[in-house]
Amino acid sequence: MASYCLTVARLQVVLGHGVRRLHVAAAYRAKVAMSRFEPTSFVGYDKLQSNVEIVQKRLNRPLTLSEKIVYGHLDDPHNQEIDRGRTYLRLRPDRVAMQDATAQMAMLQFISSGLPRVAVPSTIHCDHLIEAQSGGVNDLARAKEVNEEVYNFLSSAGAKYGVGFWKPGSGIIHQIILENYAYPGVMLIGTDSHTPNGGGLGAICIGVGGADAVDVMAGIPWELKCPKVIGVKLTGSLSGWTSPKDVILKVAGILTVKGGTGAIVEYHGPGVDSISCTGMATICNMGAEIGATTSVFPYNHRMRTYLEKTGRAEIAELSEKHKDLLVPDEGCEYDQLIELNLDELKPHINGPFTPDLAHPVSEIGAVAKKNGWPLEVKVGLIGSCTNSSYEDMGRAASLAKQALDRGLKCKAQFTVTPGSEQIRATIERDGYTKILSDVGGVVLANACGPCIGQWDRRDVKKGEKNTIVTSFNRNFTARNDANPATHAFVTSPEIVTALAIAGTLDFNPETDYLTAPNGEKFKLEAPTGDELPARDFDPGQDTYQHPPPDGGALHVNVSPSSNRLQLLEPFDKWSGNDLEDMQVLIKVKGKCTTDHISAAGPWLKFRGHLDNISNNMLIGAVNSENDGINKLKNHLTGEYGGVPDVARHYKANGLSWVVVGDDNYGEGSSREHAALEPRHLGGRAIIVKSFARIHETNLKKQGLLPLTFSNPSDYDRIRPDDKISIRGLKTFAPGKPLTALVKHSDGSEETLQLNHSFNETQIEWFRAGSALNRMKELQRH
Repeated sequence: MASYCLTVARLQVVLGHGVRRLHVAAAYRAKVAMSRFEPTSFVGYDKLQSNVEIVQKRLNRPLTLSEKIVYGHLDDPHNQEIDRGRTYLRLRPDRVAMQDATAQMAMLQFISSGLPRVAVPSTIHCDHLIEAQSGGVNDLARAKEVNEEVYNFLSSAGAKYGVGFWKPGSGIIHQIILENYAYPGVMLIGTDSHTPNGGGLGAICIGVGGADAVDVMAGIPWELKCPKVIGVKLTGSLSGWTSPKDVILKVAGILTVKGGTGAIVEYHGPGVDSISCTGMATICNMGAEIGATTSVFPYNHRMRTYLEKTGRAEIAELSEKHKDLLVPDEGCEYDQLIELNLDELKPHINGPFTPDLAHPVSEIGAVAKKNGWPLEVKVGLIGSCTNSSYEDMGRAASLAKQALDRGLKCKAQFTVTPGSEQIRATIERDGYTKILSDVGGVVLANACGPCIGQWDRRDVKKGEKNTIVTSFNRNFTARNDANPATHAFVTSPEIVTALAIAGTLDFNPETDYLTAPNGEKFKLEAPTGDELPARDFDPGQDTYQHPPPDGGALHVNVSPSSNRLQLLEPFDKWSGNDLEDMQVLIKVKGKCTTDHISAAGPWLKFRGHLDNISNNMLIGAVNSENDGINKLKNHLTGEYGGVPDVARHYKANGLSWVVVGDDNYGEGSSREHAALEPRHLGGRAIIVKSFARIHETNLKKQGLLPLTFSNPSDYDRIRPDDKISIRGLKTFAPGKPLTALVKHSDGSEETLQLNHSFNETQIEWFRAGSALNRMKELQRH
């Protein structure tokens, strides 16, 4: 730990004396580095090692890497009950990171807690509120103007409560974490479902809702159901057109969108060493699409090199010294094992409408023709938090240069999203930006942009059938451009670039030829690109605001007349009685992601105002009664209306309601608004076949009852006009099912058994009305 102490001392000297004399870039690096070495942000490996040894003695068996890091962060390693897939662990994460769309509600909840300052190092990242229109510079300027009130709130709240603030333009949260805060063995939680990106650097990084972040920022142990561990053994080596993205595209096809639920995916085996650190991050990032709690890779020389290149040589040295702690034990057992030979893996493309519909690129043309999917590629989009590394951009540029050398440009529209200001500045310095622009690319802001629906797309009309290809991670219906007829496919940046040049989905770059303007036919050679820049990264503009040592005297103002921000009022406590005669608001048919429950895109601007954002509740869900979207019957008036309108009418008339849903309800984004909105509008329970992990937890945090049919076929017994009573709440206990009395409109009744996954602490949340209410109760006592 001596080198760590020296680093802190050196940085304190640099920051305290003479920053003005430093080159701007050096001062910026020093300031950001200081945020990595806050007093509790790097606890070192001694505590991790100690906890692991305690647990290993108790369990008397070899541990997976996931177990080492997770159990190494136990609040009470001596007494914690550990049973994969069953018990709840109480953990002490090292850091919290929040993107600006979810940070608003998280900080509003933290303010409501009454606490003076966060207990663990935390950061806010402004990446979600920048809409892609014409190009990075103009789009960023417009976003700063349109979102000034929100940015000022987040900046001032960060300063007051001790949270670092990455300004708009700094980049996407997950890239910033990888460049600055992730390291082998750290445990970080983030209010975004793609937080697992940090697993590419040997970290356990988990996506959560804002209420979970508040717990950790308040210094309360964080609960997580003890994850199962899925092992993915990699053999062989990546080469040619095959990229790291193809690993997770293949795994998604194997496990499906819910196959990883409740599990950590742990990659291992000799094939790991053929993948760059940022490539490993790509694989972990998209692990969110299979429902995994997170994904992780073992420490290796690729991680060491990346740490050194991003200014963390001291951590690299410490990781090297403790490398036995940062790899799985020999002989450890996985709950499921998948084996992939990278020598045999082919380039893949997944979609449309779901990220687990996997196709080899060589077959997608025939499949598209068979299914009537549009072959013309309208837009190719590279970048996003999944694929915007220096290596990604370099490999894409190598293909673009081949086309340019033959006089070709992209037939499709082409956009480029750098993952961070550091990536933007470095690829501009090294010439990649010019090549990608010359081939027809428009460089967007360092932000999420079209990946999350922040895209002012104007080349097709809403409802017009079309195809886009992206290097993003998620491709649910209407996600990218609000057009339900857009067929979105996810693949690697290399394949996106090739398809954008060719302009058609049935182009296979490994076998097919392009035609130059002079009539010459040629094949693209396999992409190449440096893993990391030969020179140091260029950090670009200074976009980080470090919080002052004491922000107690600072003020955070929220105007009562604002339509963007709204202080929170506590939810009502449980009455002490069973929930009687609740109206079925909507019986949802088929896939219902958090995008369906609380859409993003233009609604992002209301993420800090609960009442306004609630006007989008379930407007994308399909109503089983009529297959309509945002059209359901108000059973008090007999008239049809939008889902939020009917819910508001029920609430105003004292009628509680429930939602009935299908499998994997709430998959996708971590957005807790999908739980806050039903609670705010009078919902009491969500009854489904199965839940996605984060959404189930978010519902519990807000005092709702997430319940599952004991017999999944009971979903078919619920009618859209039913009333449901939930019995057994007076004796609500872990592992004890509840009962639903279902009253049909024809006067008949039936009784169904409902299961739940509540533990004692979570039942206390329900009784108090929310986890935040319970926190306040404990503070008073």
